[in-house]
Amino acid sequence: MVHGHGWTGRALRLWLPLGFFLIVTLFPFYWMAITSLKPNAELYSTKVMPLIVHHPTLKHYVDLLTETSFLQWTWNTTIIAVVSTAISLVFGSMLAYPLARMNFPGGALIAFTVAATYLVPQPLLFIPLADIINRLGLGNTLTSVILTYPTMLVPFCAWLLMGYFKTVPRDLEDAARIDGATRTQTMVRVILPLCTPGFISAGIFAFTLAQNEFLYALIFLTNTDVRTVPVGAIAELVRGDVFYWGQLMAAALLGSVPVAIIYSFFVEHYVAGLTSGSVKA
Repeated sequence: MVHGHGWTGRALRLWLPLGFFLIVTLFPFYWMAITSLKPNAELYSTKVMPLIVHHPTLKHYVDLLTETSFLQWTWNTTIIAVVSTAISLVFGSMLAYPLARMNFPGGALIAFTVAATYLVPQPLLFIPLADIINRLGLGNTLTSVILTYPTMLVPFCAWLLMGYFKTVPRDLEDAARIDGATRTQTMVRVILPLCTPGFISAGIFAFTLAQNEFLYALIFLTNTDVRTVPVGAIAELVRGDVFYWGQLMAAALLGSVPVAIIYSFFVEHYVAGLTSGSVKA
């Protein structure tokens, strides 16, 4: 009986907090789902239980896909996020490798500057960035945000990868250098393959940030055909003081699907990258 009570107590201490945090975490998605499935009569009724759908309908999804440019927004968002993430990983690794593996004057100051750059608020940067984009004539093009997103993604990727690069034993690098490999070959053939989990975790974070970014996309993308999902949904589904809640929640739910799929496929590498890289750093 003592063992039984001990096991029950441990289970309660584990599952009660876990269940509570699980409900708190998933409740916004549940709210989005039921709101997107409610007909308007039920959605705006005060007599209906708000957490239950009595007459589910897909009308909001149909209207979203047929009456708005949601598919185009999704394509734009995906292109921007993928290209920005790729650029940020390349430049982030080029910045992180020398800071993590080489000793040179000013290295500590540069590493601190990288971390500080990531902490700079976006509203302080969008004015000079907007001036640069206008001078280059890139307004209302996907290129404008593809070039500006790395300003916040590269410092983050470099910061995360620096911690991960430091966990690779220097003996492996020294052995490659003795065998005649250059510094670049050592990085590409030895360090990078061992840091795959770190790249996956940095890539997932960068992709998520790029996909959900709102301020730069709102400023640089004003035409409907070049908007991203966050900007398009807010700009065209909120008209004056009228909120199309059903379509808004449908857009929010569909917009979160790509990130959820990526997390589900790479969750093991993602967790390994965080625990091995940033925590040890």
